[in-house]
This record gives sequence, C-alpha cells and structure tokens, in this order.
Amino acid sequence: MTPDPAGRPVTVVGAGTLGRRIALMWGSRGGEVRLVDPDAGQRDAAVAWVREHGGPEAGEVAATGDLAAALDGAWQVVESVPERLQAKRDLFAELDRLAPADAVLASNSSSIPSSRFCDVVQDRSRVLNTHFYLPPERNAVELMSCGETAPEVLDLVEERARAHGLVPFRVRTESVGFIYNRVWAAIKRESLAVVADGVSTPEELDEIYRLNGGGEGPFRRMDRVGLDVVLDIEEHYAQVLPWVPEGPRRLLREHVERGYLGVKTGRGFYEYDAPAAQERPGG
Repeated sequence: MTPDPAGRPVTVVGAGTLGRRIALMWGSRGGEVRLVDPDAGQRDAAVAWVREHGGPEAGEVAATGDLAAALDGAWQVVESVPERLQAKRDLFAELDRLAPADAVLASNSSSIPSSRFCDVVQDRSRVLNTHFYLPPERNAVELMSCGETAPEVLDLVEERARAHGLVPFRVRTESVGFIYNRVWAAIKRESLAVVADGVSTPEELDEIYRLNGGGEGPFRRMDRVGLDVVLDIEEHYAQVLPWVPEGPRRLLREHVERGYLGVKTGRGFYEYDAPAAQERPGG
C-alpha cells in the first residue's frame, strides 16, 4: 500500500546534524516536517538551524519529544539516530506500532542495510534505506531496498525526493556502505592507517590530499562528521568485514575516549575556535 503524500507531513526521528538537514530538505518548497528528539535543547537548536538556513522556500518544521504525536498522519518517517544496530531495531519496532499503516519507514543509516532490522516490521514492503549526506550542500540521497521494498514505494520516494531538491540514486543490490560511502570508507580507513602507522600526520595528509586534487582532506571531513560517529561506522564495518584492520579504529578510540569528537566539541584531529554543541550528529 503506497501512501498519498498530499497534505501529510514527513517525520524525522533525531534532530542532530543530519536529522535537521534532512528536515530542511523535506520541509523545502512548502513541505511539512515534524522533528522528534528527547533532548529539548537539541530540538530548539535544530528548529533554529532550519529557520536560519531554510530561506524563503522553507516550509513548516516543528519539533517535539512526543514520538506518537509526531507520527500521526505522516506519509514518511526517516530515522536519523546513532549508527547502532540495536537502537535501530528498537526504533523500527516502535515505528511499526505507532506510525500509520501505509507510512514509508526509511533509515538514514550510513552503513547498516535495513534488511538487518526490518524483521521487526510487519509489512516490510514499506521499509528502505534513504541515505543522505550533508544537505543542502551535498544533496545526493541513496535509496536501497530492504530486500522486500515495494517497487512503487521506491518510485514514490524517488519522485518526492526530486521534488524537494534532492538527487536520488538507486543502489542496485544490497551493499554495506551503499555506493559513495564504500569508496569514502576506503579513503578514510587508509588515511587513518597512514597516521596510525606513523607515516604522516593528519595535517600533512590533508594537505597532500588537497594538492593532488582531492578537495577537503579526510581528517577535516571526519572532524565535521564527528569522530564518535565515524568510530561507530567503522566498528560496524569490522563486524561484517573481517579483513578491516584494527589500527584506524584504535586511533579513533583514542580521540573519542579523550572527548575529542571534532568540530562539535571544539577539538578532534584539529582544534576549533569554539565547540558547535548544537551540531551533534544523529546517524
């Protein structure tokens, strides 16, 4: 059963760095979005961020801590919670119970296929991955079936994504890491290994990467994402890919254990003028 989006909101669960950006995109061009987060400060910061960056085409974006109320009438729910399998399983079981029966249930996971947790949903034809990057600057979104997603659900999400200024890409077969992140994971992991092995420093590697046409360096980029999030992703890769080396994760753990999480705490591989506490990543 494919939902009719007309007059119905999109609910985004998780108001962190990606959650608020996803809300901005679905709220653009007159859309209605409900953001859900248990942290009142996080909710307020997310709404303020959307208003600041939304521009004249921004639609209605509101935030609440009440999941059931936020799901009422929604045509699509996008999960943007931390990259931990059990957290996603628990949430999707709750979404299956509380969301409208025809609502699309989408995961923004950056490394976990929805097939890993869709068994907790009765009607798995409505479950898929919609993996966002950092909109509105990076507007690609990858759509990947859980293995049982109805073709018309994929078609609908693709069509609506285009209508809200996103550029969708179909992942043709289930892939841990989707399309772009499989390539990025190799760059990120080898960059961490180069530093963990004492071959270079984060600053030097970023500079040679830039000089050779790579753009923003891997360590600057990991700091923006959040080193705790990067570590969660790498730990998941290690669970499903036994050849993943330990050195890069060990380097990340050292920083995370010291509270050096990147831009959001004012220090990661680099130091920053002030922590951006409102930019806690969510997926």
